[in-house]
Amino acid sequence: MAVPKKRTSISKKRIRKKSWKRKAYWAALNALSLGKSLSTGNATTFLTSYKSLSHAKDFDARQRKKS
Repeated sequence: MAVPKKRTSISKKRIRKKSWKRKAYWAALNALSLGKSLSTGNATTFLTSYKSLSHAKDFDARQRKKS
């Protein structure tokens, strides 16, 4: 079983943690931006079919009538 030879310094640990958090931050920011553009209808780089979108709207309208 692999065992580290020496203890990792606090600064090295912080550097690795920060780079991991930075990647997660940008991924979340891109996902939020894409979600906003899809909800407003301004999406230019994300392809969807109109058939599936109209079906989703019909499904949502039926759900509202039931409740």
